[in-house]
Amino acid sequence: MPRIKRALVSVTDKGGVVDFVKRLTGFEVEILSTGGTARILKENGVEVQDVSEYTGFPEMMNGRLKTLHPKIHGGLLGIRDDEQHRAAMDEHGILPIDMLVVNLYQFENTVARGASLEEAIENIDIGGPAMIRAASKNYPYVTVVTDPADYRIVIEEMENSGGEISEKTNFNLARKAFSLTARYDAAISNYLGSVDIEEKTFPLTYTVQFQRQQLLRYGENPHQKAAFYRDIIIDQPSIATAKQLWGKELSHNNIMDSDAALDLVMEFDDIACVILKHSNPCGAALSKDSLADAYRKALAVDSVSAFGGIVGVNRELDAETAREISGIFTEVVVAPGYSGEAFEILKQKKNIRLLEVPGMTEGRKAKKQCYYYRRVVGGLLLQERDLGYVDLDNAEVVTKRPPTRDEMDALKFAWTVVKYVKSNAIVYATKNQLVGVGAGQMSRVDSSRIAVMKAEDQGISTKDSVVASDAFFPFRDGVDEAAKAGATAVVQPGGSVRDKEVIEAADEHGMAMVFTGMRHFRH
Repeated sequence: MPRIKRALVSVTDKGGVVDFVKRLTGFEVEILSTGGTARILKENGVEVQDVSEYTGFPEMMNGRLKTLHPKIHGGLLGIRDDEQHRAAMDEHGILPIDMLVVNLYQFENTVARGASLEEAIENIDIGGPAMIRAASKNYPYVTVVTDPADYRIVIEEMENSGGEISEKTNFNLARKAFSLTARYDAAISNYLGSVDIEEKTFPLTYTVQFQRQQLLRYGENPHQKAAFYRDIIIDQPSIATAKQLWGKELSHNNIMDSDAALDLVMEFDDIACVILKHSNPCGAALSKDSLADAYRKALAVDSVSAFGGIVGVNRELDAETAREISGIFTEVVVAPGYSGEAFEILKQKKNIRLLEVPGMTEGRKAKKQCYYYRRVVGGLLLQERDLGYVDLDNAEVVTKRPPTRDEMDALKFAWTVVKYVKSNAIVYATKNQLVGVGAGQMSRVDSSRIAVMKAEDQGISTKDSVVASDAFFPFRDGVDEAAKAGATAVVQPGGSVRDKEVIEAADEHGMAMVFTGMRHFRH
C-alpha cells in the first residue's frame, strides 16, 4: 500500500476541496496546485507549491498550458519499483505524485445551456483528462480522485492505514476515472459531430454514456437481467429524477410505464389523471373540480385494465384521491407531490410505489428535446423526441361542417391522448374523458372496433364522442365505424391517397373532420 506523500490538486468543482486538502496535509502530504485552486487553498491557509514553480515552466495561453509537462506526467506515470523509471525520474528531477485530485471543465453543462461553439470549445479540458488517464494507468502507485463524493472515502482509509491507500481502492477510483474521461470525450464527440456550419445534424458517430442508478430484479421477463441507467445531466422532469417515497424497488416494466404516464399527464394544464397499462393509456380524464373527480372518470374508462396499472396526476395528490386509488391494486403513482394525509393513506398499501417528480406541474413547457434510442440487432435507431404540437384551432377543417366548440375541445383532448397510444391507435373521447382505446392493431379499422368494444364493456356510450387517429385513415371504413359508434367529429393527420373518399364519408355522416398534417406513430 503506497503512502501518499505528494498530491496534485486542480479542480473545477471546488466544493469540499479546502477541507479535503487540509485533511491531507494532516498526513504531511505536500500539495501541488494550479490557478484558481491554488489561490483558494492559499487563502484558506494551506501551504501550496504552484505547478509552474515546480516545473519551472510558466502557466500561459490563458491557462490552456499548465500541467502538460514531463515533471507532471512523469510523476504520475513513473513505476516506482522499476529501476529504469526511477533512474529517469532522478536524472530529470521528477518527483513522484502519489495522488491526483482533478475534475474537469464543465463542458456538458456549458453545451446544455446553449453556449456558442466558441465557448464550448474553450470549455474542453485538455490537461485534466491527460493527467487523469496517466494517473489511472498507474493505479498501483497513484490514487486518482475525480469525484468530490470520494473525498470522505479516501480520508477514512488514510486514517485507518496511517496515510496509505490500498491498490483495491486505487483500482476502483481508476475505473471510475476512466469512465469519466470516456463520458467526457463522448460528450465532446457527440456535440462536435452534430454541429454543422449550416445546421445541426445527427453525428457520424454517436456514443452513449449513462450512469447506473440501480440494478433491477429482472427485465421485461424474469429470465432477463436488467439495470436502470440515467443521463449524466437531466434538465427536465423524468422518472430518473423521481424520488421514491414509498414501496419496493421499481421493476423494468414499472419504469417503462411510469415514464409513459409522466409524459402523457404533463401534456395537460387542467387538473388531469391518466392510468396506463403496458405503456398504453387505459384511462384519462380532466376535471375543473378536483383530482379525485379526474381519477374517478379516468378509472371508469377501463376499470378492468386499470388493475395493476400506473396512475399519473399533475397536481399534488390529496387525501380524497388517495382513498379512491387505494380501492384498486395500483403498481405506481406518479405525482408532483403528496399531502401528508394522502401519503399515510397510500402507505397502507404495501405493494404500491409512490414517486414524486419535481417540476412536472410546469407541463408541456418543461419538456425539452433529446434523442430517443431503439436498439436493433447490429445497430441503433436514433431519433428526436416527439414534441410535435398542432394548434387545432388553426388546423385545416376539411368537411362541410366545422366542429362545434365542444367538439373542438374534445378533439384537442383526444388528439393529445392518441399520441401516447401504440399504433395503429384510435381513441374515442369527450372533452374531458377518454371513452375507448384501440391500440397496436395491424389495421386501423380493427383499432376502431376494439375502442368501441372496450367502451361498451364498461357501459360507456360512444354517442356524441369524437375520434382521433394517430395516422391517416387509409380507407373510409374507419370513419364509417366511428359514425356507427355515434362519433360526431374526427381528428387525423390526413395525407392518404384516399383522403377525398374519407372526407366524403365524413360529410355523408354529417361529421366534422380536422386534418393536423402531423402524425404520431408510437411503435
